[in-house]
Amino acid sequence: MRPLAAFLRTLREDLEAAHRHDPAARSLLEVALGYPGVHAIWVYRLAHHMWQVPPLRLAARLVSQLARAATGVEIHPGARLGRRLFIDHGMGVVVGETAEVGDDVVLFHGATLGGRSMRRGKRHPTLGDRVVVGAGAKILGPVWVGNDAQVGANAVVIADVPAGAVAVGVPAKIRTRPVEAPFDAEVDDPAIYI
Repeated sequence: MRPLAAFLRTLREDLEAAHRHDPAARSLLEVALGYPGVHAIWVYRLAHHMWQVPPLRLAARLVSQLARAATGVEIHPGARLGRRLFIDHGMGVVVGETAEVGDDVVLFHGATLGGRSMRRGKRHPTLGDRVVVGAGAKILGPVWVGNDAQVGANAVVIADVPAGAVAVGVPAKIRTRPVEAPFDAEVDDPAIYI
């Protein structure tokens, strides 16, 4: 697939992810025109492409700062974001330079993928696929959040979260459920935690 066609396909996937995850979204056009989280992701994708070319790194940072001013979402162009990311509401979301985010992840407003150290190197979290991060949650340091995990609203995660687990509280405590357990609204519905 040609680079432009692949880029446009990725942008459409971002639109469809927002439309799928947000019950308030009425149409893809509404999402394209009125969702700052989607706009921030789109600008990130351009800035990240620029970041790969060392002479363009300053320009990439400036582009990302313009997106921050316009959307309230700060995504460092060096971060690695997967496909179909949805940032709901967006305002206050911060994604640090060495953060890595898997596919089909949902970040709610005020979520931070931040660092705990001023040293160079990997200092931001890695999120697996299908992770949900609640409003105001802070995931700090080079921790790993496994596939299908949920981080509750305002939780502060400073240690790894196993796949399929729920992390809630300050500091976050891990709640797990058996893989074969039936749906339990008290544990399984992310709306309870976000």
